[in-house]
Amino acid sequence: MGVPGPIPSPAGGPEAPVMDREEADRALTRLVAEHEAVETSLLALQDHAGRRLLEGAGLTGETRIRWAAAEQLITLLWTYFDAYTAALAEARALRSRHRWPGHAELARLTELLRGPSVTLSAAEAPEAAAALTGEARLSERLTLQELVDRMNTGYARALDVVVAADSVWSALPARIDMLAAELRRTRSLAHSVGVRPGEHPAGDDLERITANLTALRAEVISDPLAFWTPAAGGSSAPGGGRPDTTRYDREARALEDIRREIEAVLGVRQDAERRLMQLRDVLSRADRTLNEARAARGEVLAKIAASEVPAVSGPPTALNEQLVTAADYRRRSQWHRLSPLLESLEERAEDELQRARESLTAVTAPLAVRAELRGRLDAYKAKVSRHGLAEDPFLAERYDAARRMLWSAPCDLRAAEQAVLRYQQAVAEALVPRQAGPGDRPGLREPERRGRGDG
Repeated sequence: MGVPGPIPSPAGGPEAPVMDREEADRALTRLVAEHEAVETSLLALQDHAGRRLLEGAGLTGETRIRWAAAEQLITLLWTYFDAYTAALAEARALRSRHRWPGHAELARLTELLRGPSVTLSAAEAPEAAAALTGEARLSERLTLQELVDRMNTGYARALDVVVAADSVWSALPARIDMLAAELRRTRSLAHSVGVRPGEHPAGDDLERITANLTALRAEVISDPLAFWTPAAGGSSAPGGGRPDTTRYDREARALEDIRREIEAVLGVRQDAERRLMQLRDVLSRADRTLNEARAARGEVLAKIAASEVPAVSGPPTALNEQLVTAADYRRRSQWHRLSPLLESLEERAEDELQRARESLTAVTAPLAVRAELRGRLDAYKAKVSRHGLAEDPFLAERYDAARRMLWSAPCDLRAAEQAVLRYQQAVAEALVPRQAGPGDRPGLREPERRGRGDG
């Protein structure tokens, strides 16, 4: 075989050298591998979940425009791939004719493998073709390597649209749904504490967030690429970037702020319930104390004579009415009115309870005095018994006089107190040792006792 010579360049440039057999085989092997890689990539793009979603979605805005262009581009890529397949099949058929190809066959192989052997027409997708080449052409001739480079460029552009849309759909709708579920729980909690639209600013904010999330999800589904932020620096990798969560994050922060506010309102409600229960308890105790004072006053008037017993006031009607008002504020969730009313009621209820206790103390004072006199009388009687004077007629007389006054009804406290004092004095004098002489035995001073008895 002679040494292959150069072949003319179709573009009118320098003549391209004819490849020898080994060069042709290596070039053919490389281009076959490129063919398999391109086919695998196009089939993967065809089966990509994002592509299937884009084909079935009702797209709007930027996504509709870019996907329409990407669809044309994918169609063009398959057209390019078919042309590449045909040219490569021709080259492989030519090479398979002879084990040792001649000069003419090597020249043809060189033209097929390295020369502009593929003629492309832009009739099927002129816009996509113009987007790849940068200018509109009716037809053009490319080498197989140029065609591979162009398919790689087109594939990256189409894949970028598919991956970006799929990334947004994979990230945002699920997060929006989770936030919407949290929003529903928050709205239910808000309703339970009286935070409702038109009645509380937080209720209006919840309605706004609900509307915004509904609109956001619809926009994400119909126009996912509007929520895609390309990677900084313009990364050439398909799908380089991240979903734009700015609007989602804003609504999430707003919902969190409202949730904290509602939890604070819930704390106010629970505190209000506790304080209302305490108020009811304090007023109930005050009312019971006043009832006890009224009953005690009747007893004092019946059992104690000539005693000035203070009157007992009626129940705290005004406080009870305001307590009903506070409960109504609580039921209607009017916390801004309830809090100051509770503070006023708490102070006044404590004052009312103290007043009731003081009234009971004042009313029962005569009974306490009588009880003290009875106790004192019994104590002195016990003292007399310990000293062996229980049978003393004078002391017995004084004791009986005091006891009759204290255990009679009505009891004259002044007279009874004087009788007890006389008994005390008699006991004290009876227990004082007399001035005994040498022959006297210890005992009471008889003259003194008789003198007192005479008196």
